[in-house]
Amino acid sequence: MNKPRVKGFFDEITFTVSYVVSDPETKQAVIIDPVLNYDPASGRTSTNSADTMIAYVNDAGLDIGWILETHVHADHLSSSPYLQEQLGGQTAIGANVTAVQVAFKNVFNIKDLQLDGSQFDHLFGDGDAFDIGNIAARVIATPGHTPACVTYVIGDSAFIGDTLFMPDYGTARADFPGGSATQLYDSIQKIFSLPDDTRLFLCHDYKAPGRDTYVWETTVAEQRKGNILVNESIGRDEYVAARELRDRQLGMPQLILPSIQVNVRAGHLPDPEDNNIRYLKIPLDAL
Repeated sequence: MNKPRVKGFFDEITFTVSYVVSDPETKQAVIIDPVLNYDPASGRTSTNSADTMIAYVNDAGLDIGWILETHVHADHLSSSPYLQEQLGGQTAIGANVTAVQVAFKNVFNIKDLQLDGSQFDHLFGDGDAFDIGNIAARVIATPGHTPACVTYVIGDSAFIGDTLFMPDYGTARADFPGGSATQLYDSIQKIFSLPDDTRLFLCHDYKAPGRDTYVWETTVAEQRKGNILVNESIGRDEYVAARELRDRQLGMPQLILPSIQVNVRAGHLPDPEDNNIRYLKIPLDAL
């Protein structure tokens, strides 16, 4: 058995896809890139998206071993702590999360932020392996979008975070602190080296022009042949030039400020202050 059962959960507000990935034989499972709902206008949070995942896990009788992040997200808050509280499992991310913590500690003046990734239960290095029931899984470091990006290869499937979008939309941006279009190109080549029929599951879809539906599953062969920004006929220099030009035209993600300061802490919200209210910070004229 090398084919996991994959259930995607799409949050249209942030265009994010979260996953429950399970071994049908043993019912062992992991959760990947879960969303904590957040309304920037009111500052309200809710667990609607996470509760939908919890209901699915419970209905299917699954046992959660891991709650995995592909990277420190800049477009949604993580609900990993809430899911861990409800379902158990260990939280994990790529080991280079420490570089992201270093980059943003001073931006948000988070005085108590430890810079060793200890907010997560486990840090995965390139090539690390684990199992989901009877299905082998391994980790590939795929930096470029951020320094901490990793791909989780689980059986015949790979969960690639923001590294690639659907072929008709292109790739992730590479202009965040520690990002690199050159690194991103090299990371994409690692994904392209997987077997052609490897199922690729994306963290986002934005419906490319002319497409009416959201889609978040593709294959290595489809990406290698048809990605509009990076494919087998596009070299590193051409890709880097196109990516960097595109990045100079992009604005900041709407939720980057609340998301980063929460996600560098593994999704943990700040402690309440003496009035029993939690606060996020908005740095003025700093970025």
